[in-house]
Amino acid sequence: MTEMPDINDVLGTLADHFGDRISTSESDCREHAADVSHHEPCPPQAVCWPLTTDEVVMAVDACRRHRVPLIPFGTGTAVEGGVVAVTGGLCVDTSRMDRIISVHPRDMDATVQAGVTREQLNRHLSDSNTSVFFPVDPGADASLGGMAATSASGSNAVRYGTMRDRVLSVEAVMADGSVVRTAGRARKTVTGYDLTALLVGSEGTLGVITEVTLRLAPVPEAISSAVCGFDTIEHAVEAVIDCLVAGIPLARMELLDEVQIEAVNRYSGLGNAVQPTVFFEFHGSAASVVEQSSAVEMITAGHGGSDFRWATDEAERNRLWQARHDGYYATLGLREGSTGYVTDVCVPVTALAEAIARTRRELEGCSVPSPLFGHVGDGNFHVVFPIRPGDANELAEVQKISDRIAEHALELGGTTSGEHGIGLGKRHLLEREHGPGVAVMRAIKDALDPLRIMNPGKVL
Repeated sequence: MTEMPDINDVLGTLADHFGDRISTSESDCREHAADVSHHEPCPPQAVCWPLTTDEVVMAVDACRRHRVPLIPFGTGTAVEGGVVAVTGGLCVDTSRMDRIISVHPRDMDATVQAGVTREQLNRHLSDSNTSVFFPVDPGADASLGGMAATSASGSNAVRYGTMRDRVLSVEAVMADGSVVRTAGRARKTVTGYDLTALLVGSEGTLGVITEVTLRLAPVPEAISSAVCGFDTIEHAVEAVIDCLVAGIPLARMELLDEVQIEAVNRYSGLGNAVQPTVFFEFHGSAASVVEQSSAVEMITAGHGGSDFRWATDEAERNRLWQARHDGYYATLGLREGSTGYVTDVCVPVTALAEAIARTRRELEGCSVPSPLFGHVGDGNFHVVFPIRPGDANELAEVQKISDRIAEHALELGGTTSGEHGIGLGKRHLLEREHGPGVAVMRAIKDALDPLRIMNPGKVL
């Protein structure tokens, strides 16, 4: 077991200022011991809740001075163990940094503190009648600082991109206590190294993100959704590729295999045909979404698609999409008390059919239920294994399969993590994917965090 650092000096430094916003209680530390992944919880030794960037500086300075690890924490909704305090230390929970600092509707950008969640921002934008919204949707109501730190993505990425595409700049407290703002609000810049890109996706290992400036998108005039089943997953993927090649401006395109459909039918009381199913969403004018839906219907029919249903009414659209929205928890519902082991590969779209075919061969004979679903519009898919906590044999089995799925993705020109990050569980895969590039990453880490206090044990 790793020896825990002495945190008393940090507590002594911060206690007078933070008051009841710093805690060593067992319950508070336990609540910050894990995300929603299968990784074993490790509680921090203390938790603090800053309200401002200056207070984050105080926490970083105290941890640096006394050589104590610091773990940034948003909402704890990630799935790769990125917030697990493997070496103890101080957890800096940014959830109370929840101020929307500015919104510029005509420039279509907003600046928020790190603890603002995506739903909070979109409610504010809607209530203010701005006609803009923030489109990155990872499923959970995650904090925008956390989404930047993990370079989150989600079902809207095929049209609106990922956090890398939507973050204009960040403010971050670096390991030496300095505060860096990586860029302004301009849509492009070529001044110096791209510090925004460096910090987006760094998973709290280089600094603590305290503010984020985001690109917004116009609220579409109309939205149409559609669902279509296929006899085989190969036909479903072929239809997906043809929709993309045809240039249809899809907002979302999600695939659920027959195992996942059966799971959501049981979990949500739905009556979907148990077959590979693709869910579509179109954004645009009232006329264009109808045109897009009709074009997709013709393409899916050419690949044996059946029971093509589409709707523009919001309530009906929500009913069509319920199976996709309930997918993760429906998978956990297959085995009571299970926890999710999530794979997350992404390949070039034209390699998607081969990647999924190889993955399904790997799943043959697996003792654990293994539904497959994904954001197939950009080549990203997942297998979620509902494993029994503490079962070493099951964990070893799915880890071996997960590694093989990742190997296939790399062979096909893809990546071992399309959106979930590296965290604790994929550090060995980072080496396989980037080879000597990992040494460059380590050099950056050592230069910016020589004492290695920033979220130690993650990524590298």
